[in-house]
Amino acid sequence: MVIPATLHQYLRRNGVSYDVIPHQKTSSSRMNARATHVPEASVAKAVGIKRKKGFVLAVVPASREVGLRGLGALLADPVCLATEQELQGLFVDCEVGAIPPLGQAYGIRTIVDRQLLDQDDIYFESGDHRTVVHLKGGAFRQLMDKVPHRNISRKPRSNGARSAPGDVFYWGA
Repeated sequence: MVIPATLHQYLRRNGVSYDVIPHQKTSSSRMNARATHVPEASVAKAVGIKRKKGFVLAVVPASREVGLRGLGALLADPVCLATEQELQGLFVDCEVGAIPPLGQAYGIRTIVDRQLLDQDDIYFESGDHRTVVHLKGGAFRQLMDKVPHRNISRKPRSNGARSAPGDVFYWGA
């Protein structure tokens, strides 16, 4: 697939060069890293977050997960994971579950984990499940310059327990 027009135009408007890397079909950012033979820490994973005031896109390394309690505290609003169906209405030119981490291209508030800003190269979902976009770290930092940079991720829970869409997290809960 050619990357979605919205993403292509955004990258072009910002003068960012990128590569498109095809791979076998995958269903997660971690699998994208394996399929393209890049470190999980260099793959930017977009996680849709729902709150009372609308949606936020949290961008974290594929090797980590969003710390929902801390993010809710940072946003001063209870948060939960958005469903793929809810996000589909926001990322209309992307396949379900294959959203790029550049929410600002789609008019969605975005917050990025600081750990991604240290990477020399960044890879991310292109809008389908068979392609990733590769940017130099400097280009990614340029694109994320105006979005908040915070420590919003944590190591995945060792017991494999994951939050389900709709689970709400309040600060101190």
